[in-house]
Amino acid sequence: MANRLGPATLDRLPAEVARPDYAIEDVGVGIVHLGIGAFHRAHQAMYTDAVLADVGGPWGICGVSLRSAGVRDRLVPQEGLYTSIEKSPAGVRRRVVGSVREVLFHGDEAEAVMRRMAAPATQVISLTVTEKGYCHEPATGRLDVRHPDIVHDLAHPDDPRSVVGLLVAALAERRRTHGAPVTIVCCDNLTQNGAFVQGLVASYATLADPELAQWIDREVAFPSTMVDRIVPATTSQDIADNDAALGLRDEAPVVHEPFSQWVIEDRFAGARPAWNVAGALFVADVDEYEKMKLRLLNASHSALAYLGFLAGYEYVYEVAAQPDFIAYMRRLMRDEVVPTLTQPAGIDLAAYQESLVTRFANPALPHRTQQIAMDGSQKLPQRILGTIRDDIAAGRRIHFAALAVAGWMRYVYGEDEQGRRIDVSDPMAPTFAQLAADHRGNWAAFAQSLLAIGAIFDEDLHNEPRFTTPVTKFVEELFMHGAAKTVSRSLHGDHASPPLELPR
Repeated sequence: MANRLGPATLDRLPAEVARPDYAIEDVGVGIVHLGIGAFHRAHQAMYTDAVLADVGGPWGICGVSLRSAGVRDRLVPQEGLYTSIEKSPAGVRRRVVGSVREVLFHGDEAEAVMRRMAAPATQVISLTVTEKGYCHEPATGRLDVRHPDIVHDLAHPDDPRSVVGLLVAALAERRRTHGAPVTIVCCDNLTQNGAFVQGLVASYATLADPELAQWIDREVAFPSTMVDRIVPATTSQDIADNDAALGLRDEAPVVHEPFSQWVIEDRFAGARPAWNVAGALFVADVDEYEKMKLRLLNASHSALAYLGFLAGYEYVYEVAAQPDFIAYMRRLMRDEVVPTLTQPAGIDLAAYQESLVTRFANPALPHRTQQIAMDGSQKLPQRILGTIRDDIAAGRRIHFAALAVAGWMRYVYGEDEQGRRIDVSDPMAPTFAQLAADHRGNWAAFAQSLLAIGAIFDEDLHNEPRFTTPVTKFVEELFMHGAAKTVSRSLHGDHASPPLELPR
């Protein structure tokens, strides 16, 4: 199309729009990425774009859409090109990214996806499929062998529906056809995400083919990673503004903040892209970086999203403009999260906490609280419950973390403070709705019914009064007083039901 972004129209872009300065048509595909959504295109694909520009190599990306054909149908006419839009109070910067060289939709191109994943040239398979995409038990991290997709895939291994089933099928094909090793790089917000995915793959492969499981153990690497960049959903206004700036139609731009971080365990089965030239950090152990990010950034993001949404704020930057909410965030991080962390090399934890306050308050990046609030049943164990377990074991308070959990419970009740329905987007939303109906008006009973969901809380927390007591009391306060007043009272010590003091 004459007015569509693509290789043939790059020379028509305004001078201030950056673009690939390498021959994109000569780049071979060496990476298959599962879950080519906005985050991947605003993060890993941009690092790879910089590698191709600086040092080259066969590191083009085949992006695979797993849930819908929409991303493929927007990117294919543009031959994989799209605009990254960096927004900050200082202004807007635009860059056309060229690292995505192929886009497939697994739903109707399953054979092509399998060929690409199994190809000898593919040396890295990466993933951003969100926490709920792994068919696991959130409380334990183990493969959910009763999940319908896992049951289907074990019975029909050549027609996988799950990400785990797809990975194992591709590894089986690699073993059958050439045996070349491969590295699987998880980029989702999960504790020890490499070991986590390795455990799921090993469990599934052992059930499907024990000899394959042994080959995977020898030939496939699963490095852990930590990824960080705020990437809100792209709006129709973002697209319209970008089209006006480019003078071309781009149906697949992504919006993001200036900050970006990627820490990668340096454990690969073969060659790897030189992502370090773009600012990524290869380290021997990513655990402390990962824990820092999950427990400080992601936990604070979730807490502000639930409580802020309940208080009537549509965007995180609006929540971050409220002194009580930011004071709550600072106390949660300083008093309850930081004591559970070991300071990663090269990181100033105090400065990192303040940087989060600044990032959340970026008014140029309207990130919806309801978008962040999605899939809480999958996120709580990774983001908040680990902190709570560590604090309880050490005899420390869990005052502010308990309020974060209570905020999630009040949110999944499915009705806001004005009595309007909340559209709760979560794999367990039907369960939450039934529990709310069963305990309508009895808020403590509703909280207790959620605490009994073993897939989220497991027995250690369900049977721990130092956790259940303050959480239940905060749920009651949120219903009685609303989120804004409950947050304020939590800071000033005048809430009606103080959380249980823990022994010091």
